[in-house]
Amino acid sequence: MNDWQRKSPLDWQTYVNKLVKVVAVEKHEYEGWVLTVDPVSATIVLATFPENEKGSISFIMGHAVQEVEVLQEGDSDMEQRLARILAPEESQAYSAEELERRKNALKTWLESNHIPVGEQGELGRTLCVAGVLSIEPPYGPEQCSSTNEIILARVQGLLQGFLQQQR
Repeated sequence: MNDWQRKSPLDWQTYVNKLVKVVAVEKHEYEGWVLTVDPVSATIVLATFPENEKGSISFIMGHAVQEVEVLQEGDSDMEQRLARILAPEESQAYSAEELERRKNALKTWLESNHIPVGEQGELGRTLCVAGVLSIEPPYGPEQCSSTNEIILARVQGLLQGFLQQQR
């Protein structure tokens, strides 16, 4: 076990959002922004942003790490840029009013297609379809859950069609 692997997760956390140079076995060198460090394997996840490219992610296995040198502290802009790497493109914050509008539009559409739907939960934010499927905010196919795979697949397909009509 090397020195890097002996560090604690709290030690590794101090490297997150910093530009580092990693020296690995066989004198391989890697440079990039630390996105995270896996607490089990000590693997370093580096993000790089080559010019005119979206960016890339590299993994340096913990057992191969020989030395890690911090080159630059990250600012809040870099922190946000790194956070966006793993966030889905569709991921966006919805206002309470927008979520309510989406829920009501979906509920009305389901009812107009003779699909039994109700609201559940403390705030009525979750839609319940036929008592066997729930749809959480922001009310997309990914937010559907059910133990019945056939119903789940069918409702997700219907929901996908509904969302495409909305665009």
